[in-house]
Amino acid sequence: MPMLPARISRGPRLADVLQSSLQSVLGEENALALPPSTHAVVLLVDGLGATALRGRAGHARFLASRLAKSDVIEGVFPATTASAIATLTTGVAPGQHGMVGYSVLDADNDRLVNQLKSWDAAMRPESWQLQPTIFEKARDAAMPAFAIGTARYANSGLTDAVLRGAEYLSADTLDERFAAARRVIETTERAIVYLYVAELDMAAHAKGWESDKWLGELEKLDAAVSDFARALPKGVGVLVTADHGIIDVPLDKHVLYDAVPELIAGVRHVGGEPRCLQLYLEPGLPASAADDLAESWRSVEGDRVWVSTKAEAIADGIFGDVDPRALTRIGDVIVAARKLVAYYDSRDITLAGRSMVGQHGSLSDEEMRIPLVRLGAFAR
Repeated sequence: MPMLPARISRGPRLADVLQSSLQSVLGEENALALPPSTHAVVLLVDGLGATALRGRAGHARFLASRLAKSDVIEGVFPATTASAIATLTTGVAPGQHGMVGYSVLDADNDRLVNQLKSWDAAMRPESWQLQPTIFEKARDAAMPAFAIGTARYANSGLTDAVLRGAEYLSADTLDERFAAARRVIETTERAIVYLYVAELDMAAHAKGWESDKWLGELEKLDAAVSDFARALPKGVGVLVTADHGIIDVPLDKHVLYDAVPELIAGVRHVGGEPRCLQLYLEPGLPASAADDLAESWRSVEGDRVWVSTKAEAIADGIFGDVDPRALTRIGDVIVAARKLVAYYDSRDITLAGRSMVGQHGSLSDEEMRIPLVRLGAFAR
């Protein structure tokens, strides 16, 4: 059965978005060919896949009408928030910044860590995320840089890891976040601005992207972006993008993988997420153990999955170039859902995640393809 496909984009990438925005305000050539601007605003909509946006275009007439074929770009693998936002804000692939999944192995402490939540003294943001951010580069160029999000994220470890160098502005409602962006534009001569929208992803996880709840959030977002774009001063450019897309997985498509002993043979930790497992083997096993485990998954799950060993994934460039410090964080075997399934461990007495409808992490177009809508000075 297939290994993880190497989805290498020849065109614009998520890694180019914030980097090109900074270069635009600095008056430099950039990968997205953005013209010079006074201010660049990057609006990151968590979970807004290009497939979903086009599929519900009638509920997002403003955004959908401005989404040309050339304005759909590749996200990153795994298609998950920590990995993708770190790529956006550093301009490099997950293998280089080290945020290589939702939950990954902290080998020094023999534990799994959730890169959204597990920040502590043994997992320090300033050293765990391995690369300088574009906000830090902006600061070095005397360029004001701002990150706008809700107060709950203001002092999180993830914020410190991926937004360091930016001044964080707390604004809880969607309207308040856009108002904060307007104030930055009005009170600075030039700046880059990152604005984060979590509402669609939250609605998708709870109810699914095809739910009335998700559609309602999409309509609110579309109206807010339309109002913001109409009032933009000359010289201000906006890019609307996402970290990943979403796919709805019904309960009857949940697979309890631990019911098949050979799928967990030699496995010490199971990281990742239900559509992208990262399996970490017990130390001291023979070198062939990863190959054997990968073959077991291919044999049992067939064309429902893509499976690669760590060595295969790195050789194929799935994570981009890999910093040696990030090697232990990548699973010895990686299992990515190819069909409409999600993988769970029945031994997890908390039943963590079983209530989620909308899911992501794998390599389907629905999860990997994201919009890049250009507005204001960046419109074409």
